[in-house]
Amino acid sequence: MKILSCRPEPHGSGNVIARVDVELTEDIRAFNLKVSKRPDGGYAVFGPNALGGRVVTFSRTLVAEIASAAIAALMEPTPHDRTASN
Repeated sequence: MKILSCRPEPHGSGNVIARVDVELTEDIRAFNLKVSKRPDGGYAVFGPNALGGRVVTFSRTLVAEIASAAIAALMEPTPHDRTASN
């Protein structure tokens, strides 16, 4: 599994911390997943909805893996990050 893209959510978006695109396997990619902080300190990952229902759900183990990878991606400095030490 690898993060293809990670976009931080703007402040004021509730518990949502990021939107991510993930390559689960070489054959499966999931786009625009929502990573949220849960009240108990854990994380939740939600796929987009279609026709009023969930498109995909994930096991707790995979949620932890996606959330961990997304948080790591958010912490990586970007090429134009002025806060990164050089």
